[in-house]
Amino acid sequence: MTARVKICGLKERESVAAAISAGADFVGFVFYEPSPRHVALGDAMRLGELVPAGVKRVALVVDADEVRLLEIARNVKPDFFQAHGSETPERVRTIRAATGIPVIKAIKVEDASDLKAAESYRGAADMLLFDAKAPRDLAGALPGGNGLAFDWSLLDTVESGAEFILSGGLDADNVGQAIAVTGAAIVDVSTGVEKSPGIKDLDKIARFIAAAKGSGANRKMGREAQRALSTSRSDVS
Repeated sequence: MTARVKICGLKERESVAAAISAGADFVGFVFYEPSPRHVALGDAMRLGELVPAGVKRVALVVDADEVRLLEIARNVKPDFFQAHGSETPERVRTIRAATGIPVIKAIKVEDASDLKAAESYRGAADMLLFDAKAPRDLAGALPGGNGLAFDWSLLDTVESGAEFILSGGLDADNVGQAIAVTGAAIVDVSTGVEKSPGIKDLDKIARFIAAAKGSGANRKMGREAQRALSTSRSDVS
């Protein structure tokens, strides 16, 4: 099955159009003012009008309160909220109950303990997104969109068959490998398709989507199958 693609941090008509034209399955709008990808509510409404049926709109928020969530829900009408802050499982449930909109919960990953903690969100979030945890000494670190990758092998502990979104440090050159290693159903990119912070590169968007979709035949060759292949190769050698 071909992996689906989410292009996040869109704030210009041209980049939204490029993502849709290239075959994006999700487009993401960031509602977090410290981010260079932040989009004003009115702009997001206008950009959302460009998105055809079948392409999902995702509103990324960071520890947003009810007033802000309902404002986005009423005006932008996203298909998903992406909770990218310190939201607890209880808070994720509250967001869904208050807005009636499914919630993607971002899990910041550094080591295996982060994957263990992620289990508490099962049943609370509609889907999990795994992103790299920013180093404590990273100047200007954001809750997401830092362009960093994490050790993909950590996702071996994710329940087999569970759909998740893979994010963090992806670009056209490594997304095929990322899909093959992790079996991610959906891949998410922002920094990896930019020419400068917050400004998308239309060619990079097209290249990323083509690379992700082109790797579909290798999607989850499977963790087990990959190990078997590696073992058979070592036996031959």
